[in-house]
Amino acid sequence: MKTVGYAAHSSDAKLVPYHFERRDLRDNDVSLEILYCGVCHSDLHTVNGDWGSQPYPLIPGHEIVGVVTSVGADVKNYKVGDKVAVGCMVDSCQHCDQCEYHEEQFCRNGMTPTYGAPDRISGDITQGGYSKHIVVREEFVLRVPENMDLAKTAPILCAGITTFSPLRTWNVGPGSRVAVIGLGGLGHMAVKLAVAMGAEVTVISRTNKKEEDAKALGAKGILASSDTKALEASASAFDLIIDTAPVKHDLNIYTPLLDIDGSLVIVGQIGLMNEPLTVPLVMGRRRVAGSLIGGIAETQEVLEFCAKHNIYPECEMISIDQINDTFARLEQGDTAHRFVIDMASLSTE
Repeated sequence: MKTVGYAAHSSDAKLVPYHFERRDLRDNDVSLEILYCGVCHSDLHTVNGDWGSQPYPLIPGHEIVGVVTSVGADVKNYKVGDKVAVGCMVDSCQHCDQCEYHEEQFCRNGMTPTYGAPDRISGDITQGGYSKHIVVREEFVLRVPENMDLAKTAPILCAGITTFSPLRTWNVGPGSRVAVIGLGGLGHMAVKLAVAMGAEVTVISRTNKKEEDAKALGAKGILASSDTKALEASASAFDLIIDTAPVKHDLNIYTPLLDIDGSLVIVGQIGLMNEPLTVPLVMGRRRVAGSLIGGIAETQEVLEFCAKHNIYPECEMISIDQINDTFARLEQGDTAHRFVIDMASLSTE
């Protein structure tokens, strides 16, 4: 299938229109026209080569919402016209213990990311959602619940599942005391989801500047990480801290905020962190953990949870020709909303 997207051709190049071919449908494939694609900070990191060299030309995008245009002969769960979604991965081995446990993101043989990785069968490099069409294995296609706002659904496929999964894993519910570090694209979703689960939620930010924003999302308020006295007064105050900060930072100011057996879960920074102090960990049986997106079943669950509770990311719609300016805005700071590309703006010419 001939199609078009926006690709980076090197780590220091802007994204430009790129004509390429999607594979012909295999028997278990679903083809869709992409209607909306979210812009994730990891798209920027990847095309910039921050996480290692990349197979350019590369089309990013792993927050995809679209409509089914055709299906392979063996596809049973989707038909032409269905509203569907695709997230951060498009394949896995399907038979290791983690795949059978519905946590394909931890596939023992390596899951296949939506862009920038070899296809498990052909070896061709996967290309993402900043494009007009995509072809995906049926098992990695998600159903969008009826009546969801398609334009605002796309970021749930990454920002939503990335924060939903640790909330589910650590059994957040009524009575849980949850803190969220950062009120950016991931952080604001963590707040909305935790509040909907019944938790008491506090945002941890450098200052109180975003206090009203935090309260508008349902948080009880902000704990300023620059306020030493406030931090000391909040010792052992939380059962779970979701750390969405996307850059290297000091965890040692946060771990004493955990109660006994509490966990701080990193979902933002990928890479080096400041040297940890083990005293608060040992003295309170506290732990620091990490979490990677979620499996396909859990991603379907977060879509349905958001539909039930009318939860959407705060979104700014852009056209595809604004993508380089949008990347520049992401580089400047922690934006408190998600960008979504209206793919109708992408010409096939």
